[in-house]
Amino acid sequence: MSLRPLQDRVIVKRLDQETKTASGIVLPDSAAEKPDQGEVVSVGPGRRDNDGRHIALDVKVGDRVLFGKYGGQAVKVDGTELLVLREEDIVAVIN
Repeated sequence: MSLRPLQDRVIVKRLDQETKTASGIVLPDSAAEKPDQGEVVSVGPGRRDNDGRHIALDVKVGDRVLFGKYGGQAVKVDGTELLVLREEDIVAVIN
């Protein structure tokens, strides 16, 4: 199955969270927080404004992005967990 995001939606694959603290304590999966960083896998074509003009997205496939911990809709595709976000839910692009 493949996903094609619509309008201003972006599909992001979460990046793995560090499971060890700075002091060397290893955290179990149940105690680790959800990562708030990910890599953009797919982007929609953009949206239209009130006058019908096309507004393209600022992010592109391959960008590393920051987003809210509880934003978006989680989906599982071919055993991989992905997140579907609106572009406005993305806080920043990591250079």
